[in-house]
Amino acid sequence: MTYTDIAWLPLCAGLTAVGIGLSYLAFRRRGVTAGLRATAWSLLPLAAYLTGALRTLWNIGAAAVGFVTGLVLSPAVWAGVVLAGLSALLFVVSGTLRGRTLSRARTARPEPGGAAAAPETAAPKAAQTAKKAPRQVEQPAGDDFSDIEDILKRRGIS
Repeated sequence: MTYTDIAWLPLCAGLTAVGIGLSYLAFRRRGVTAGLRATAWSLLPLAAYLTGALRTLWNIGAAAVGFVTGLVLSPAVWAGVVLAGLSALLFVVSGTLRGRTLSRARTARPEPGGAAAAPETAAPKAAQTAKKAPRQVEQPAGDDFSDIEDILKRRGIS
């Protein structure tokens, strides 16, 4: 069915007339606001016909229906959808593999002094640096405000 197969003027005028009748009932039962809103909706079909917007809406609807039926019923389109999905999957997998390769390269990077240090030699160095660090003296639990007072004094606030 095409746009020209339908008698649009009588159809739109009839819809507007029925809508105006229902608007009158809405006005009587629910008040002025409901009646005016229903009248506004009722005038739209005839306005769409007279301005030519109805033909444009018809063309938009026909194009949307044609697109959807072409998409659903066409094996070539489904093959394209499958290929697009496969492409997206390959992008994700390659990104994951690239991330793993970069992280391995970062961890296997040699130290500036030469070859990468063996794990046995790295542990004693960490222990030596831990011994050189001064130990913090633990404060009693009731003396929490002394730290705050020291900070305030250093900043010149008392």
